[in-house]
Amino acid sequence: MLTKTSIYEKFSVVKSSTKKLIKKKKKRNLICYTSPTSKISEQFRTIRANLRLVMGEGKSQTLLITSSQTDEGKSTVLANLAVSMSNQKGKVLLVDANLRNPYIHTIFRFQNKDGLSTILKGEAELHQVVRYTGISNLDILPSGPIPTNPAEMLASKEMEDFLKNITSKYDMVLIDTPPVLESAETRVLANLCDGVVIIIQKGKTLLDKAIDAKKVLEFANAKLVGVILNEK
Repeated sequence: MLTKTSIYEKFSVVKSSTKKLIKKKKKRNLICYTSPTSKISEQFRTIRANLRLVMGEGKSQTLLITSSQTDEGKSTVLANLAVSMSNQKGKVLLVDANLRNPYIHTIFRFQNKDGLSTILKGEAELHQVVRYTGISNLDILPSGPIPTNPAEMLASKEMEDFLKNITSKYDMVLIDTPPVLESAETRVLANLCDGVVIIIQKGKTLLDKAIDAKKVLEFANAKLVGVILNEK
């Protein structure tokens, strides 16, 4: 199984880990909002600071979050990172680009009747489907209805144009995607973003899977900026 030592040897990492989250679902999912003074929230602030050092400041940026396989806590980590980033100056948009198994709308308790997929189909504009979370500076774009062709939709010119245009409206755009080893579209999107972070779950992620994910992203010419070790 993957250990901290092996991770640090194999990756240039964002050296932070999340701790076990408390049992109540609402707090487990958004602990950076419900318990901002907790040790876990402080870990997310450390991750936020490290990302700023790695990626730099001064321009709008897109950051894609992925994992090697399913059920590694990727979406929950990303949601809390979004909350943490929204506590600083600037607007943050969290985009659920997992058009196979979306989860961001569940964390924030929104319906998912429209969102990214309806924008890409030309059936809606951003202002019509974006969700205002009530958390200062943080908006959510759900996935929308699951399409029959997620790979083709996310690899389309429409998606590329969406990413180019969205940075004029937000200072940071965080993008949730399917696991990179399980979907072709994640590799395409990774190439279009300013940075990519891999989520690894302690005690679950196999070392060879983590290494394969890194190799796939490098082959896609993605800018891998770090790894977040998640202790679920």
